[in-house]
Amino acid sequence: MSVLNVEHISHGFGARTIFEDVSFRLLRGEHVALVGANGEGKSTFLSIITGQLTPDEGKVEWSNRVTVGYLDQHAALQPGMSIREVLRTAFDEMYKLEAEMLACYDKMGNAAPKEVERMMEDVGDIQNILEANSFYTLDARIEEVAGGLGLRDIGLERKVDELSGGQRTKILLTKLLLQNPAILILDEPTNYLDIEHIEWLKTYLSNYENAFILVSHDVPFLNAVTNVIYHVDNAHLIRYTGSYEKFEEMYALKRRQEDAAYERQQQEIKREEDFIQRNKARVATRGMANSRQKRLDKMDVLEKRTEKPKPHFHFQPDRTPGRFVIDAKRLVLGYDAPLTNPVDIQLERGRKIALRGVNGLGKTTLLKTLLGVIPAVSGHIELGEFVSSGYFEQETTRGNDNTAIEEIWQEYPGMTNFEIRAALASCGLTNEHITNKMMVLSGGEAAKVRLCKLMQRKINFLVLDEPTNHLDVDAKKELKRALQEFKGTILLVSHEPEFYVDWVDAVWNIEKWTTKIV
Repeated sequence: MSVLNVEHISHGFGARTIFEDVSFRLLRGEHVALVGANGEGKSTFLSIITGQLTPDEGKVEWSNRVTVGYLDQHAALQPGMSIREVLRTAFDEMYKLEAEMLACYDKMGNAAPKEVERMMEDVGDIQNILEANSFYTLDARIEEVAGGLGLRDIGLERKVDELSGGQRTKILLTKLLLQNPAILILDEPTNYLDIEHIEWLKTYLSNYENAFILVSHDVPFLNAVTNVIYHVDNAHLIRYTGSYEKFEEMYALKRRQEDAAYERQQQEIKREEDFIQRNKARVATRGMANSRQKRLDKMDVLEKRTEKPKPHFHFQPDRTPGRFVIDAKRLVLGYDAPLTNPVDIQLERGRKIALRGVNGLGKTTLLKTLLGVIPAVSGHIELGEFVSSGYFEQETTRGNDNTAIEEIWQEYPGMTNFEIRAALASCGLTNEHITNKMMVLSGGEAAKVRLCKLMQRKINFLVLDEPTNHLDVDAKKELKRALQEFKGTILLVSHEPEFYVDWVDAVWNIEKWTTKIV
């Protein structure tokens, strides 16, 4: 039975068509992945089905009495609340029912017998609802889910004002899972999650009895939790049954068939046109030529598929630095309070290192401290001679009014308009992308602009904080190739071991340095 029907929707922004006559259905129990290249419209589709955006044409229909939970990474959290207080709001409706039940008890002392009887029925119904939803063990449920997604490591009494964007996203995801809606809609849920928490979420979704729609570029995650793939491609949605790997096989076959059909038709058109050209002037064969021309005019001509620009990443190496790029002694990381014990860190030139460890333990803090963006609590850091660093930082583009061109121009005012356009084009961005404001680009498109900025100067020490967040599969493959070829030193934070495990020299586990219990 279908819980969601999307019929013949079309939508666009300005002259750009995002969807054209698209239909979609979600059946009970289906675990659906929405996949496609950066900027194809996956998040736009989620906005349409959740009612945040009205399509230009078509309709969206949910079945009656279905509860839908949407992970919106841009949702605001109320300042001043603790993590625990935010998570308890997932059960606001049950708290209202409890308050209604207690109010009934208060009124019973002064009520008439018939009224008392009616209130006792109401109280019984409410009690059944509360018990069915495990209301009296809510705190235990909060502890369980918050622990699974790493919020207990941050501290449930921490105020949300003090948290990073990634930590806030984890709170929104935890709250959503606690609400236990009939339908889950998740947009890039593994961004900002560590390996352990991704595994927890993978198990949770694999065992999820209801339906969900998931947008992600994390291929192992998709293979583990989904059984239906909808591919967003050239303004259309195409349904495939099976894992992501099965979808890739079927899609590749479909592409080969389309290319072969196009080539056959082009050869046929060429033969027909050649025949018409040679025979239309001769009286004896003019009739046949005219007949073939009419048939050619009526032919439904196949269009050659437009290939989307592929990104090409290249980091320019600078001169060779001294032997040690970083030499830190008795370094203690933290902000208001220490996050680590004193540690010594030496990073030799040419080494490629990945950092791992659960969120909240200081991976980003370590990167910023080593680069001098924030001070250490204590200890001494010495950069080697001739070190030139480039930093890819986790950041949001919300409120950024710069176009992609202006974003590059602001940092490199000496570049010409042509040079900037060429640089952005090499990263897989079209003219439409580069003239749009950063705040309306997709997460993947914005990441490509930020990578482009890094590639415009010579560096020998590359520091990357979750660079694969939002990047589509092709862009991740290309970034991996570029990092493998880079001759300098790399310090990387990534929650995707499959991205780095076969090319880094070592993995440093920051959990060994922390003062926290993990």
